[in-house]
Order: sequence, then C-alpha cells, then structure tokens
Amino acid sequence: MPSFSPRWPRYVEFAPSVLVAGGLIWDSFSPADYWGDPMLTAASVTAGALLSLRHTLAIGAAIIVGVFALTVKDGTADSLEGHLELINTLFAALMGVGVNRVIARHGRHLDVVRSVAEAAQRAVLPAPPERIGPLTIAARYQAAQSEARIGGDAYAVQRTPFGVRLLIADVRGKGLGAVSAVSVLLGAFREAAEQEPELTVLADRMEHALLRESEHTSEENRLEGFITALICEIAPGATALRLLNCGHPAPYLCHDDEVQALEVGEPGLPLGMGTLGAARTGPTDWPFPAGSTLLLVTDGVTEARDHDGTFYDPAAQLANHGPFRGPRELIDRLVGEVERWSGGPRDDDMAVLAITRQVEGRRRGAQSMRSAGR
Repeated sequence: MPSFSPRWPRYVEFAPSVLVAGGLIWDSFSPADYWGDPMLTAASVTAGALLSLRHTLAIGAAIIVGVFALTVKDGTADSLEGHLELINTLFAALMGVGVNRVIARHGRHLDVVRSVAEAAQRAVLPAPPERIGPLTIAARYQAAQSEARIGGDAYAVQRTPFGVRLLIADVRGKGLGAVSAVSVLLGAFREAAEQEPELTVLADRMEHALLRESEHTSEENRLEGFITALICEIAPGATALRLLNCGHPAPYLCHDDEVQALEVGEPGLPLGMGTLGAARTGPTDWPFPAGSTLLLVTDGVTEARDHDGTFYDPAAQLANHGPFRGPRELIDRLVGEVERWSGGPRDDDMAVLAITRQVEGRRRGAQSMRSAGR
C-alpha cells in the first residue's frame, strides 16, 4: 500500500476528495456536458498515487456513482452518450487502481533495497562503543538523500596498546565503488591501528591497502580516486590528542562555550595520492582538557551552504551553545544547525564523530550509581 509521503503537507491527502467534489459540481452547473471530467480523472489518479488501495477504490466508487447520478439527472442514463460516459468514468477509476498497484509494488521493492543497504551499512560501518575508559563516544551518519542508507563517509574507533585511535574519512565518489573503498579503508585501519606505534606508518599501511585494491579498477579511478582522512590518537589517560590530517577538514575542540578548530599548518595529501611522491606531513599534538569534546566531521558539514552560498562554520555556529552534556547532545545540536543552515537537501553525505573526556568526579559518581544498582 502506498504510504503518504511526509514531504507533503498533510492537507494534500484530501486533494482527491476536493477534486471529486469540484468535478461533480462543475458537471452539474456547466453549460456543456461533463466539463468537470478531467478533474474526476485527476482525482482518481491522484488517489492512486497518494492513498491506500481501500481509499482509492472509495474515490473511484464515488466518481462512478456521482457520474451515474448526473446521467439520470440529465436523462442520458439509457442513451449511448450516457453509457459511454459511464465507461469513461470506470476507465478513470481503473487507472487510479493501476497507479496504486504500481506504486505499491515499487514501494515493496524499495523496502527490500533499504533493508539490504541497512544490513550492509551495519556490516561496513558498525556503531562505535559508547564508552572506552574516561571517554564517551557518539557517531552519526546521515546520507544526503533520505532514501539512501550508505555512502562514502566513514568513521571508526579502536582501543589499541597506544591509546584510543579514531578515524574519520570521506571517499571521493558515490555508489558501490565508494562503499568498497570504505570497506578496504576500515579493514586496513583496524588491523594496522593495533600494530603500528606511529600514525604516519599507520596512514602508509592504509594507503598501501587502497593502492593494492585499486589495481583491479580502471585507470581513471586509479588516477582520480582518493580519500581524505583524519587519524586521531588519544593517549592513555586521555590528557592529550595527536592528530594526523590527510587532506581532511580540521576537527574541533569544544570546551565550555568555546569551539576551537584544530588547524594544522599544511594538511597532508589525501590517501591514495602517495604515488605523487610528496612526503607525508607529521602529526600534531593538542591538549585534551577534562570535560571537553573532540568533534570530527566530514565536508558534508563544512561545505553546507545557506541560501546566500555561505559555508557553515561549526566553530562560529556552535560557540556559546555549550557546555554540552555529552557527545550525543553535541551531535544533535550540530545536525540540527546544519539542516537549518542549508534549508533543504544537501549535496553530500555527512558523518560526525564526537568524543567527550569525562570529568573525573562525574565519572566516579556514575560508576558508584551503577554499583549501587547492582
């Protein structure tokens, strides 16, 4: 059964009934016979597109009964003209039912595709753990199109012997090729993050995996495919951050009412462009105060535009909205701000990863409450 689309105002659901009433009234009072018939046909087709099968049949029955009553009123019910008018009306009602069935079949097919895409996304991009030691973590992936469930943005969180390591990345391109690149990237990150003490070597391992996989693709994809990425390491104790930027938008550190972009002097080349021969830029270190939140985003956030073409700036727009109670509240605020800023469909997917370093007193209080509950 077609579901009423939430993109339209609720009153549009009553459009078929209004068209039926308008068409029958026009037929009743117009100087020529059946001038309102186009409205009745439109009512049947609109009902088939917007309403359930039961309501579509009800609209079709109302049209047939109404036209039959008009032929009786005009004295044409037993004439060829009246018979033809009833046949045309029945055909219009059947058109509405046909449209309804086609849309219902398409909807069932779309539901299957969505369920497969959701399963693929959970497999490729699983939700990160909500808590690792003193860190509270939240993430969100939001496709540019509401029907989509998976794309080329990615994030990962990994506990390693060197601390907690984070990745956020944006694959150039769309479709299955981007999903395949995300799968290779995350697999390489999870393996190398456990083994490599240096972030630059970790990035090299990820790039090597991507280049190896690209050998099976076309030459055009090898030349134009790349991935912007940001790798972050939160040292044991969670007092400091180490960031390696591979051509990705800078992360933000949110503390109290302040939001600071953690810019580096010169971001390195994106992953997949190592064949150009440029040396990889080294990591940078930043403090991570207790109670602050590290916010990592893709360019679906930083390249969102308002109606004047101005880019969204998280540092300016999120300032003075804090302090945030945790990473989930920060992400909710950010996503809401971006949607209001763009005021319509975005051109790019949006991935957000937020990590809050808990204040020690609050952490002990939460642990005590959990122990008391047990």
